[in-house]
Amino acid sequence: MLVQDRQNPKPHQIPLANPFPESKPFDFSNWVSLNLFKLATLFFLTLTIASFFFLRGAPDSAAFLCFNSRPKPSQLTHLPKINFDSIHPLVDKSSSYASFSSDRWIVVSVSSYPSDSLRKLAKTRGWQVLAVGNSRTPSDWSLKGVIYLSLEEQSSLGFRVVDFLSYDSYARKTVGYLFAIQHGAKMIFDADDRGEVIDGNLGKHFDLKLSNVDTLQERILEFDFENPNKTVVNPYIHFGQRSVWPRGLPLENVGDVLYEEHYNQIFGGMQFIQQGISNGLPDVDSVFYFTRKTSSQAFDIRFDDHAPKVAIPHGVMVPLNSFNTLFHNSALWALMLPVSVSTMACDILRGYWAQRLLWELGGFVVVYPPTMFRYDDIEGYPFSEEKDLHVNVGRLVKFLSSWTSNKATFFEKVMELSNSMGEEGFWKENDVKLIGAWLQDLVSVGYIQPRMKGFEMKKQRKRRIGDGRSFVPKKLPGFHLGVEESETVNFEIGKLIRWRKRFGNVVMVLFVENGDVERTAMKWKLLYGRIFKTVVVVAEHGREDLGVEEASLEFIYKYLPMVFEKFPNAEGFLFLQDNTILNYWNLLQADKDKLWITYKVMMQVSVVSLLLYRTVEELYNCFSFSQVPQSWTRVSDDSVLFAKQADWVKKVVSTMPVHFQVNYKESNPTEQGLTICNSEVFYVPRQFVGDFTDLVALVGNYKIDYRVAVAMFFMAMDSPQNFDDIFSRMVYKKIPAEELSSNVTNLYAAEVPAVHPWRVSNEVEFAELMRLMAAGDPLLKELV
Repeated sequence: MLVQDRQNPKPHQIPLANPFPESKPFDFSNWVSLNLFKLATLFFLTLTIASFFFLRGAPDSAAFLCFNSRPKPSQLTHLPKINFDSIHPLVDKSSSYASFSSDRWIVVSVSSYPSDSLRKLAKTRGWQVLAVGNSRTPSDWSLKGVIYLSLEEQSSLGFRVVDFLSYDSYARKTVGYLFAIQHGAKMIFDADDRGEVIDGNLGKHFDLKLSNVDTLQERILEFDFENPNKTVVNPYIHFGQRSVWPRGLPLENVGDVLYEEHYNQIFGGMQFIQQGISNGLPDVDSVFYFTRKTSSQAFDIRFDDHAPKVAIPHGVMVPLNSFNTLFHNSALWALMLPVSVSTMACDILRGYWAQRLLWELGGFVVVYPPTMFRYDDIEGYPFSEEKDLHVNVGRLVKFLSSWTSNKATFFEKVMELSNSMGEEGFWKENDVKLIGAWLQDLVSVGYIQPRMKGFEMKKQRKRRIGDGRSFVPKKLPGFHLGVEESETVNFEIGKLIRWRKRFGNVVMVLFVENGDVERTAMKWKLLYGRIFKTVVVVAEHGREDLGVEEASLEFIYKYLPMVFEKFPNAEGFLFLQDNTILNYWNLLQADKDKLWITYKVMMQVSVVSLLLYRTVEELYNCFSFSQVPQSWTRVSDDSVLFAKQADWVKKVVSTMPVHFQVNYKESNPTEQGLTICNSEVFYVPRQFVGDFTDLVALVGNYKIDYRVAVAMFFMAMDSPQNFDDIFSRMVYKKIPAEELSSNVTNLYAAEVPAVHPWRVSNEVEFAELMRLMAAGDPLLKELV
């Protein structure tokens, strides 16, 4: 929110006529007493008006009342309004290329001497290559036929954006984009110096002319998604690689490997941004790079070069990169690279930002078959360089999909969205100011802001031409870990699709207690995110930068209604503690309309022994568990330790509506003692979500332990006889903490639905777990 400083107005002094012939000294106390009611009324009226305007400007009223636990959006300083009509032209009069002009440019960033790939790129017929240097570029850099901009030359061009760019920043390409536009660019191919254009001909792969008759009459396939809530797509699936995902795809979408058989069709001419696919080393993130290859085997992944290009419908987004993307004149404004995020995130954030704005112009992103070959001769970037992606990109896509604007001109919309992204924390204030400078520089070099078209997402998603077309992508072999993907692997992908169909609309809530959250949270998301709708990671100490929510395990049931509310269309919610491993491939037979919990795997404890234990943990540590047909553990409330818990339970039960009380008392006919369940894993289907939420509300401020509360809730919601007994076949052992310093390998079994206990506190232990779980899901071999 832009906040403008205001000065308090001086109070007006109103002269009062004196009806008396003689003046009297003013008695302030007497005046106050006579006007006390009026003063009080004025005070409360002023307070009410001020509160109204404050609440109206807040994101929601709960923020004012301190009921909202989410951090408030950062308040950016007021930015001056830009008058684009008063910007003076900026003409190149100082560089050696002042008189040079070309309408087709290739812009690259260089940090070392020219590579062989760049030498070949420089020979691309009909295109001018522009290399942009930084502080790491050799001072004597040169390549015949290539225009090179050193730091000194960049500073002399007079562009406003230079003030925001670090000397060693990859984002200095922004200066190159402006230089190209200043020198006649009508299209810019954003590239790097490690890729080679296939056959050396960009016109063979991309659509360079958008206004001729053939292009305007051409029909382009467009994804036709059955799910109207789908907001992001993996384009690699369309081109034959279902197990590969691009950098910038939210990790929660990695497991979505279903392909589209039916497509809409759109007319050509509006594909203002054209994203090419790269063979060899495609644009993949560090998670893929480090988990799918060996150090000695270079990637050589191939895509289907006969697959038709495909358009991304309005309302859906796709990751865009900065080394194989063609921008036409109507999208040259979208080239600016942000500077407050990492190098591996800047072009991805730019791409999502640009796509949302592109919808306002009626333009499309179209993804094309392989256009370049990139050699895998570089070291993978560390995961930390992509943290901005993995933490924020999913939230960014949702934010952009719901963003709207009423601004009159396109550049005003650009500024409004940029500022909103700054307030939401996707980038910083420096980028908002950079975009303001970028737009002014665009106008100064002669770029005319494009005209907008009316945009309504609902109508765009329904738009069709003819009856559409069918297209089934090929299943191309991949070379992961040096092993060619065989039909067996394709069969395993089929199983993954089947699991995804079964649980793709189930939300997992994963509580992480063991190990380093920073090292394990993303790995858990990647493991289970392939199967479930999403994985909500929770820990005692949340990590906003990692997308880890904060909640106490002791009262975790009070946190769950917030998750229910966040995903109103989910079929169900599966809670899992990280000390338990879920073998999801063995859950296909479970009834998703019933409650699941470990109510048949616990052994009853002697009531007499309870008085020997002074704490809850001592009691739980005394349990001996095995696969026996006993139900939950029953304990006596004679123990002082449990007397308060039992009293709270009785009070809650007494306030339950009749249907809850009947169920609970049928499951607990004696009404003596407590029923407890460690609740490492349980499932609440959609039809019981409202009941669970109502029961949580009945607990109120009582500090009932989750192991007591969850058992009470389940008995109140339904009879244990109606629970699905899927977890009765799980491996459940109680191992003392001192013996759990290392996992017991022979404890794991791939034939059961779950295994307890198991700990993962570092990457080595996670890799060991993946090797064991690969017995049930062979594709996990590719994650280690």
